Amino acid sequence: MNGCLSLSLQQINKLSNNFMSLAFLFPGQGSQVKGMGAESFERFPELVRQADQELGYALSEICLHDESNQLGQTQFTQPALYLVSFLEAKSKMEDGLIPTAAAGHSVGEFAALATAGAISFLDGLKMVSKRGEIMSQVTGGGMAAVIGLDEEAIRKTLKQTEADQVDVANFNSPGQIVISGPESQIQMVLSPLKDAGARMVVPLKVSGAFHSRMMEVPAQEFEGFLGSFSFSAPTLPVYSNVKAAPYQNGEEIPHLLVKQIHNSVRWSETITQMRQSGTVEFTECGPGNVLTKLLRQIP
Repeated sequence: MNGCLSLSLQQINKLSNNFMSLAFLFPGQGSQVKGMGAESFERFPELVRQADQELGYALSEICLHDESNQLGQTQFTQPALYLVSFLEAKSKMEDGLIPTAAAGHSVGEFAALATAGAISFLDGLKMVSKRGEIMSQVTGGGMAAVIGLDEEAIRKTLKQTEADQVDVANFNSPGQIVISGPESQIQMVLSPLKDAGARMVVPLKVSGAFHSRMMEVPAQEFEGFLGSFSFSAPTLPVYSNVKAAPYQNGEEIPHLLVKQIHNSVRWSETITQMRQSGTVEFTECGPGNVLTKLLRQIP
């Protein structure tokens, strides 16, 4: 019909997004997989070149081929996830998918902040590279996912078994809580947690006791490192793991990023708060669908 407005699918999606509260979610360690980032690397070759040049090694090659089995090593895992996740978010935005909020699980928080303009792409890469390097130096730690047991019961069991150096690290969903601490104490509490009613207790394939008191020394070193960077207020709400609430300004970002290293990731609460603030759609930016699966477990 003459006079009718004809819109392309991309234009329709852009218009729809203006009326939809959409959050980008960025995954943390454990989501990495060989071959990740291929499409984004082809789309943004200059940013990939800059990343490889900044780090002094071919991070993109590790992501794609991992010939030396480095992708599972924390010092490489963290910058690899950051690069892939940031570029995937950039790709989605260029295709018209515009977020109104963002959150990242652990190291994913850096990609969220870079996407929101609080830090530059290369500064974020430098930060996660240093973060992975210093966290990888703490050995002897482990983590385990406790399925089907609440926080109170977990803490009670830890106390009864005298696992006094084990901390509650990640509140991933009401039914999935991760504990972190010395490997010997993690092993010690596996059976008692099952006896206390956990459906499963699964040791995680990680190289350290992340988000526990064992990370306090790396956190102090990271604090000194962040002192040379500048931070801006995010252009959209970015939820902090530590607060389960948006950053209020640029000044509090380095403080909370340091605190995040040795404190709990309040992921379940973060998603609840985002929903209560009006977020109705989520899309995961990065490899895998761990965070997307967790959404179904969070009321």
